[in-house]
Amino acid sequence: MFSRWLALAALTLASSVALAHGPTRQKVVEKITIDAPADAVWAQIKDFDALAKWHPAVAESPADKGNTEGSERTVKIKGGGSLVESLERYNAEGRSYTYRAKDGGALPVTNYTSTLTVSGDGAKSTVEWRGAFYRGFPNNDPPPDQNDEAAVKAVTGVYQSGLANLKKLVEKK
Repeated sequence: MFSRWLALAALTLASSVALAHGPTRQKVVEKITIDAPADAVWAQIKDFDALAKWHPAVAESPADKGNTEGSERTVKIKGGGSLVESLERYNAEGRSYTYRAKDGGALPVTNYTSTLTVSGDGAKSTVEWRGAFYRGFPNNDPPPDQNDEAAVKAVTGVYQSGLANLKKLVEKK
């Protein structure tokens, strides 16, 4: 009898802990293959302030210190909204950089970190855009526009539209 009571108590405790658990870190990884050498693709995206040149939703993306770690860029979205991102790591030889936004601004996310990487061999290249973040609403029971699904959908949409446009721009040249 005692063992049944103990099992019931453990189950009750486990379920209450699960209900009290806050948001979990979400991840999105999108990749695209581009019919162009990696150096040509990297040339299009290598500058931290170049996002507006290749992402169709971005109106402006000036960076205060260029490709220097610690540089901050203000991303202004066409149609309204903005966010501030800081360059965490820049690796020209590895054709990669990582940036962070503490506040998602125009996106329903918080603690957002992202890495863009270009790799390739010969005439084809792959661009990987990887991000990790928390939903915009930090507490339990988030509204639908700030829950995990909304955060993942928004980031996935940003990555997919940006990569598709990058492919179009680079392959057109």
